[in-house]
Amino acid sequence: MSGLVLEGVTKAFGASRAVDGVSLAVAPGAFLALLGPSGCGKTTLLRLVAGLERPSAGRIAIAGRVVSDGSAFVEAEERGLGMVFQSYALWPHMSVADNVAFGLRVRRLPAEKRRRRVADALAMVGLEAYADRKPAQLSGGQRQRVALARCLALEPPLILLDEPLANLDAHLRESMQREFRRLHRETGATFVTVTHDQAEAMALADTIAVMHEGRLQQVAAPRDLYAAPATEMVARFIGRGALVPVAILEPAREGRLTVSLAGRVLPARGDATAPGPGKLVVRSETLSLSHAPDAVPARVADVVYRGGFHTLDLAIEGVPDVLVQVHAREAPEPGARVGLAIADAWALAD
Repeated sequence: MSGLVLEGVTKAFGASRAVDGVSLAVAPGAFLALLGPSGCGKTTLLRLVAGLERPSAGRIAIAGRVVSDGSAFVEAEERGLGMVFQSYALWPHMSVADNVAFGLRVRRLPAEKRRRRVADALAMVGLEAYADRKPAQLSGGQRQRVALARCLALEPPLILLDEPLANLDAHLRESMQREFRRLHRETGATFVTVTHDQAEAMALADTIAVMHEGRLQQVAAPRDLYAAPATEMVARFIGRGALVPVAILEPAREGRLTVSLAGRVLPARGDATAPGPGKLVVRSETLSLSHAPDAVPARVADVVYRGGFHTLDLAIEGVPDVLVQVHAREAPEPGARVGLAIADAWALAD
């Protein structure tokens, strides 16, 4: 039984499709991140799963229960989900304990069970000593923990996180990332989070679904997304890779092939099924300056000192309008000609 199944889910606003035919299966206990730039449809998709929006088409099932299809729609309050909002959505006049207990009261859980659930949830997020405080007496990170405790108290099969760390400073974001990972491991619940921050998605999730213009671009583990992007959009968005035009010289064999760049033949990884034009995905950590005779010829366009090393923008010979970045301890002057070594690059067929 999957924790969450989407089949052809679409949400149209007039002639515009915010979500366009998304199909996705999330295993029970997984931590999925919906990742993409602003306006890509990730928050709309989360709201469709939560029941806060009705899909125009498609089917949604949670823990084996169909909550939306062409003939049925289960309202948000009947789905039994937990949701942590970017704004925390805490009642300011209630204590921490009463905020956590609110959903349990709505479900009419007996008082003793309610008390135990609240105590357990607050203990899980480390806020037992703050039960009687009001939200205004808490820091941003503590309010986020209260919102999470309110979800955990409900013991939901699925917890939805809507940009939960966006309002926190960098230090608190790192702390809460660790907290989310710990709670995910300890509860075994299925988590789905929305973010536009690739570093946050990689730190939190075991699976990332990259969206663009309402459609899924790729669904994979963070390491696989980084190492083998399926589309140019994913390559640019994950790790901010530079895309260098190349000629793919042969079909891939066991994930390896060769490409031609600036008169040099280079080995690369890829899954192209035929020779032809392509793009080489390169990142600074896979590039280095080289004096080898088979190094790719390039020219230094710009140099920036970063403290202990320099960042060089290089223009590859014969490749207009594309700059690649290399980190080096010693930096040639702008305009100098250099050799470039490229290791472990991924080739995308056009």
